[in-house]
Amino acid sequence: MGNRRFESFSKKQMTALTWWCESSKYRSRDAIICDGAVRSGKTVCLSISFICWAFYCFKDTSFAFCGKTVTSLKRNVIVPLLPVLEEMGFKCRELKSKNLIEISLGKQFNRFYLFGGKDEGSAALIQGMTLGGVLFDEVALMPRSFVEQALARCSEQDAKFFFNCNPENPQHWFYREWIKKTEEKNALYLHFVMEDNPSLSPEVIARYKSLYSGTFYERFVEGKWVAAEGLVYPFFSEKYNVGFPEGRCDKFFVSCDYGTVNPASFGLWGRYGDKWFRLREYYHDSRQKGFQKTDEEYYSDLKKLIGNEKIDSVIVDPSAASFMECIRRHGEYRVVPAKNDVDDGIRKVSTLLKERKLVFSPECKDSLREFSLYRWDSTYIKDKPVKENDHAMDDIRYFVSTAVGEQESGFFALSVER
Repeated sequence: MGNRRFESFSKKQMTALTWWCESSKYRSRDAIICDGAVRSGKTVCLSISFICWAFYCFKDTSFAFCGKTVTSLKRNVIVPLLPVLEEMGFKCRELKSKNLIEISLGKQFNRFYLFGGKDEGSAALIQGMTLGGVLFDEVALMPRSFVEQALARCSEQDAKFFFNCNPENPQHWFYREWIKKTEEKNALYLHFVMEDNPSLSPEVIARYKSLYSGTFYERFVEGKWVAAEGLVYPFFSEKYNVGFPEGRCDKFFVSCDYGTVNPASFGLWGRYGDKWFRLREYYHDSRQKGFQKTDEEYYSDLKKLIGNEKIDSVIVDPSAASFMECIRRHGEYRVVPAKNDVDDGIRKVSTLLKERKLVFSPECKDSLREFSLYRWDSTYIKDKPVKENDHAMDDIRYFVSTAVGEQESGFFALSVER
């Protein structure tokens, strides 16, 4: 956001900014929930509102900002927020080693701690604190135990809760326990769409809408809490996502989904321009072939796949410790354990497919076959792909999450860890 100036706010953004004020008809509410489309302006407005409310009601008090991780919280909330606060007259002192921001306005002073709620064990991080209020950025990505522990810490008189998120599965605990029970929880619920953010031009809105399809479109553009169903990548197109590079690639990686009983899938990737091409692949199904392979045999197959290309690194399924050690022992290639966040990885692959920046050689028959078969499992409350026809899909996801990630598209930094 940097030196961004706010020239105007939409009516919904103004409500999020001022709901706690004396003149607001919502001032008696205990919480605010802002959900809906990506880039709809809900995060920045809620963050400013949180700070202003804290200084209106308290002094020398502790508060908490909570995100899925402290890193994502800083990137999505704190880094954009601090310059805005300083323009408003606040003085901010960040103590990075303590994950603490001390903020003052005149003689008034408050403390804001940063917490990550990535798993069930995260609840222990916030135990024992006394808070005046808490803001949850992307609350749908946090475990219920962490959120409820943070809420229990808000024991100051007149404490309030600030929630924002993009939609997930309609069976998600936060949707059922908070959004469906806003009156019972005495919460104000605001649903945002991209048009609620006046800083987005029609052209930018059109671009974001073009990036999504299927369930992701309904969630991230329309802001609906819908269940994932059908193909995971329904927008994969042989017209746009199958082909060869027009010249020599300038950077190469290999991604590996390792299997002994289950199939093993390796892919050789090359960068040409702003696109990544899966140039060729290796696929071994021990059940179909009738025999299993050892780590050394797989390493030999890996070398044949690479040929004479100079590889930046080999990205391997993080659970395949013995195969990674085998590669390291030979000393020919750098090996990297893959990032394995399934939801985040699928979103990143989806974005590159939609942007036509992920292209597959017609020779990659097993990848092309799996794209037509890889489906969501409708029997789970949480979004989860069916665990079959997914081995090339997994190694593709490993490659995109680990080698491409945020380096290739600023869009990722804006929304996808979300």
